[in-house]
This record gives sequence, structure tokens and C-alpha cells, in this order.
Amino acid sequence: MRIRLGYDISFDIPAPVPMVALLNVHPSRREHLREGDRVLTEPEVPAEEFRDIFGNIATRIMAPPGRLRLFNSTLIEDSGEPDPVYPDAREVPVRELPPETLRYLMGSRFCEVDLLSATAVELFGNAPRGWGRVQAVCDWVHAKVTFDYARARPTRTALDVYTERVGVCRDFQHLAITFCRCLNIPARYTAGYLGDIGVPPADSPMDFSAWFEAYLEDRWWTFDARHDRPRIGRVLLATGLDATDVAITTSFGSSRLTGFSVVSDEIV
Repeated sequence: MRIRLGYDISFDIPAPVPMVALLNVHPSRREHLREGDRVLTEPEVPAEEFRDIFGNIATRIMAPPGRLRLFNSTLIEDSGEPDPVYPDAREVPVRELPPETLRYLMGSRFCEVDLLSATAVELFGNAPRGWGRVQAVCDWVHAKVTFDYARARPTRTALDVYTERVGVCRDFQHLAITFCRCLNIPARYTAGYLGDIGVPPADSPMDFSAWFEAYLEDRWWTFDARHDRPRIGRVLLATGLDATDVAITTSFGSSRLTGFSVVSDEIV
């Protein structure tokens, strides 16, 4: 299966401002690309591509005053299979975890492990260990939190989500990630493309999506507390501790978003 990916994002820039974008397909999917994948700008400005501390491909530019457009279209080969499910995947004791996974047990900007640990143990302490426990977390968050674009808030943390019981896709994942970390299961935030492939089309405009990965057995596995079901056609852009590390664009100064569109369509 081939998927057409793309974005077209515009800003109004009052004065020159440095920007960093995480808009490239993740290195783990680069071999599946069938066309180029480069952040294009209008007007054309020099762009520096680099790897951030999480291994994501980032692009740094100096945005000039006026209208700035970031855009690209590319094609990727996908298996067409839904997210893998492995109910027998076991939890790994902390003492046996690979060292590079330990950071994903810690609290972070949007994931207050210290404040939700007692709640996590109360809710999921008796759930089956391993895959079943992560799935129980996803089921609970999916059932208890209401999705509402109109009530999105960029400062909402996992504790806020638990208290308010409302949010957008990033909020669902932050709460699930936090519960997993409280239970000593490494969990990391992920963002990318997730089109309406194999499901009824959504009645809202296409956007980038958030999900999360939990470390079980000997690898990272995809989970999604917002949709709570295996999906087809996920294309990863970036991973991090939480949404702070995976912002699609970051401006180090003033900028105003004036246009935003995303494409993730199966080519038939």
C-alpha cells in the first residue's frame, strides 16, 4: 500500500525569527519513502537538517519577516497491516531494562509521575502484567476522557486531563504515558500521520496525530489511548518524553499561524 503524505503550513512573521520543524518522516521509516522528503519553504531560505537528542530529523531555518510557508508532499510504502498486537508481551523489571529506556520512566513537563503514582497503582495495580496492563490503561483513558477540539489547551498536563476528563489526542496520550511510567513501564510520546485508512472518514479536518509507545518484552509497541484500537497507515515523524519534545514547529520569537493543512491518503 502507498500513502501520499504532505502538509502546507503558513505563518505571519513580524520580525526575523529562528524556527525548528519536526516535519520529516522518522529515520525508522526512511527506507520506505518512494519520493523525496525535505521541508520546502516559500520564500526559499537556507535550511539546516540535523538529528535531535531523540534521533528525530529536525530542520532549522531563520524565518524572514512577512508570510512564511512550509510545505512538502511525499510518497511512502506501507505494509497495510494494522498496528501489531502481542498480548503475551511481558513487562521488563527495571533492573533489566536497557539503559536507554530508563529516561522514559521519569516525570516530564506534561507527565507528572510523582503526582499520579498512587492513582495509577489504585486503578491498575491488579491488572494483568505486561500487555494487558498497558491495554487496561488505554481502555480506561479512552472511556473516561472526552475528545473535544474546542476545549484544547496547550498547557494541559496529565494531571489536568485526569481532573478535567477532556482533551485532544495529545492529552489522551499524556495521561496514558504517565500511568505507564507510574507502573514502571517505559512509555514515550510519538507524533506522525494517521489518515482515515480502514475506518470511516472523520468529520474534522485532517491533522497530525499523537499516540504513544510502551516498552514491553524487548521492543517498543504502538498504543493509542485516543482511538483505542489498532489502526492502519501510521507514519511516525518524531518521538520524545512528551509533546514538548515533539512540537511540529517551534518559533524562538513571535509568529502567527495563518494556514494549516495535512494530507495522509491511501493511493489506490
